[in-house]
Amino acid sequence: MAEDFLYFLWQFQYFRTTDLRTVEGETLRVIHPGYRNPDSGPDFTQARLLVGDVEWVGTVEAHIRAGDWLLHRHHHDRAYDNVILHIVWNQEAVVLQRSDGSVIPTLCLSERVDRSLLYRYQTLLAEAGTIPCAGRIGDVESLRRTAMFDKVLLQRLERKAAGVMDLFRMAGQDWEETTYRLLAAAFGFQVNAEPFEQVSRQVPLKILHKHRDNLLQIEALLFGTAGLLNDPEPDDYQAALLREYGFLAVKYQLTAKQLPAHSWKWARLRPANFPTLRLAQFAKLLTYKNSLFSLLIETDESAALLRHLQVTPSVYWQTHYRFGKSSDTVLATLGQASAENLLINVVLPLLVAYSHHKDQPEYRERAVALLEQLPAENNRVTRVWQELGIPIQTAFDSQASIELYKNYCQTKQCLSCQIGVSLLKGHLKTMDS
Repeated sequence: MAEDFLYFLWQFQYFRTTDLRTVEGETLRVIHPGYRNPDSGPDFTQARLLVGDVEWVGTVEAHIRAGDWLLHRHHHDRAYDNVILHIVWNQEAVVLQRSDGSVIPTLCLSERVDRSLLYRYQTLLAEAGTIPCAGRIGDVESLRRTAMFDKVLLQRLERKAAGVMDLFRMAGQDWEETTYRLLAAAFGFQVNAEPFEQVSRQVPLKILHKHRDNLLQIEALLFGTAGLLNDPEPDDYQAALLREYGFLAVKYQLTAKQLPAHSWKWARLRPANFPTLRLAQFAKLLTYKNSLFSLLIETDESAALLRHLQVTPSVYWQTHYRFGKSSDTVLATLGQASAENLLINVVLPLLVAYSHHKDQPEYRERAVALLEQLPAENNRVTRVWQELGIPIQTAFDSQASIELYKNYCQTKQCLSCQIGVSLLKGHLKTMDS
């Protein structure tokens, strides 16, 4: 038993509501159960109840045991003075009071719940797999699955947009600098996101903009700050970078801002993901003459955005993955899948954040439209859903499936999921549908 189950029972009134009486013996009628409170304080707000002959409007709190009210010290918390009903599963011989000493009516649900509903709930939580409803998800109406995917996709976009707004504030409310830092972290592709982000903090975009007509100087600033110009016997290209960096580091006071070389991870990376090649690709992108921010938020077509993101680095990096080690088979241009990753993790959160900042919902609508234009990601999570027969066809589907998997399935938040609730309530598709 968990309190989430009590929230579910109360919210949907999934218990026998005839002849309701409080533990104290008063008649009870639920006019409105209230609204689930996701923040601190009582569990439901704006509830309306008829207790005896008196109509009450206020909050409702739920616990497994009646004594949990005392354990959580709610009787000393003025935030709970407006509680008009205490819901419990197991009743105990305790008198519950507000901070002013007035008694709070209590409703015990354990004898009013259909045991088949309790069994379905316990069976769902007892599943060993990371997707508790894996064995029965095919029984749920596709409309309900789609509604849940829509919900979690928007939650994912909003959560990422909140991170963008935090970065926007740290970047002095400068959208160009925000875009630059977002792109830098994304070019690290998780493994090297942190050192990439550190480089972008150490070398502001306004410095790089002064040199965007000179790719070698941009490369020197990035590679030098990254701490990667440290070969004892540099080749001609690296020697040129060292000369440029030596001058520019003094000019912009960057000498003390170098990252230690061990900040970068190389193990188990494919050469195409080596940080040296990624930094070279990033440097090339920063030579774009116009506003990168405007380009990313004003382009409607995913194909056009991908073309801009699929940069080819300088000549040296078309034959090298690392300094001093040439290769005949370098995949120098940023690949299609990597460009799609940048679009998903940079452009879309940027659009949603800017939508809120300007109060213009069309930017969020554009983000959703771009997701629907992109193919689905192919990873461990999306393959799990496909094996269950859930169609994952676009990036909209794959992003939603990742969010659902990580924030609902893995944590068994079934009672906050429309799919799980459908299984509990028995709202399933018929055999002939």
